[in-house]
Amino acid sequence: MRDDRERLRHIFEAIERIEKYAGRGEQAFRTDELIQVWMLQNLQVIGEAARACSTAFRERYSVLSWSEIIGMRNVLVHEYFDIDLDIVWQVVSTDIPKLKQALEALLNELEASR
Repeated sequence: MRDDRERLRHIFEAIERIEKYAGRGEQAFRTDELIQVWMLQNLQVIGEAARACSTAFRERYSVLSWSEIIGMRNVLVHEYFDIDLDIVWQVVSTDIPKLKQALEALLNELEASR
């Protein structure tokens, strides 16, 4: 069974996969369907891994915006015809770097407490 730390590592790996193509910029994101699908898939992974973290863990480490992360996943999975690429790009370009920074700090904290 996967534990919460492993879920955080899944999130971190998905962020790194997003960053791999986010650096190509907004124009590439908007014109390349493969990049769009890549971003959407990895955002779903982030949301699914966040959703799979235990409630106690999410409450203890409320520094991450768990409900927003999970909510994004729900929209991407269940309301796929209503996906707004402006919002997706905003998340990729602005929120993902912030999430990565907070996640790195949390992973370091967890590693130090071992």
